[in-house]
Amino acid sequence: MGGAEVLSGGLLSTVQDEGRFGWQAYGLPTAGAMDWYAFQAGNMIVGNSAEAAALEITLAGPTLRFTCNAMVAVTGAPLPVLLNGKEMPLWQSFVVKTGQQLSLGAVSAGCRAYLCVAGGILVPKVLGSRSTYLRGQLGGVDGRKLAAGDFLPLELRTAVGREGLYLLPEAIPPYPKSQSVRVMLGPQDDYFSIDTLNALLHSEYKINPESDRMGYRLDGPQLPHKESADIISDGVPPGALQVPGHGTPIIMMADRPTTGGYPKIATVITADLWKVAQIKPGDSIRFQEVDFYQARQALCDTRALLQSLFTPNDRLFNVRVNGKKYFVRVQELEDE
Repeated sequence: MGGAEVLSGGLLSTVQDEGRFGWQAYGLPTAGAMDWYAFQAGNMIVGNSAEAAALEITLAGPTLRFTCNAMVAVTGAPLPVLLNGKEMPLWQSFVVKTGQQLSLGAVSAGCRAYLCVAGGILVPKVLGSRSTYLRGQLGGVDGRKLAAGDFLPLELRTAVGREGLYLLPEAIPPYPKSQSVRVMLGPQDDYFSIDTLNALLHSEYKINPESDRMGYRLDGPQLPHKESADIISDGVPPGALQVPGHGTPIIMMADRPTTGGYPKIATVITADLWKVAQIKPGDSIRFQEVDFYQARQALCDTRALLQSLFTPNDRLFNVRVNGKKYFVRVQELEDE
């Protein structure tokens, strides 16, 4: 088995897959990739199943030296990708040869990028998942972020025939500094007045620097409760806007607690959670109310887009989602 030697770990690089499911009843979060759209698209580009483990890169990436040939793709927030000093494209598969060095720089927009490798990153599974849960110090590489001297085991296959598979700009999302996301009110919106609900839906919030994979703290108008800020502890879904007694909302993310005792005024819909994951401290966010049927349709549209992007053995094709055309093409890489 080959792999990649970590020469530098970057700011916060962790191994993540779809998440660790089936353990929330015991207080263990799912963890997993924060931007599920970029994560799944990257895996599909290199021919992996959707759950294959990849490297999640936050703000600034690592430098790796490969000890085997590998097929890789970098998706998500735009950042410099250098292979032995040569700039490589984003959202496109390319081959890294034995002994070559891959360096990922700082993001120019957004927050998180993903390095996907054909065959996935084969760190040991812990409770059914390879995802890193930092607070619990489990999964990934010893339950922590990457550091110089680490080694990432990889499967020895290069997804022959997928070299140069890429997405045209129409299928690549933008990463603005001001993001609008859709929410469903509740499940405890009755703990807040109409004026407070209107304040949530008509205000802009900034991402606090103390935000992390567990939760995004928001700076902006406070959201006072009608009476008490306490509820009987119940489940905390991903994207929940929990409002503690101080009235400042927190968006609960991948490493969130499994239960909480504060009211949740609204919940970011699944289709837009990846947008939240790409907001960094200092960026802003606004909320738009939708109902259950709109939320479900948005998720179905996004999943349909991902499933339609790649068809085995197709060299050129396009798909339409809600009247918008998306293209996928294959181009041959030049020999070095």
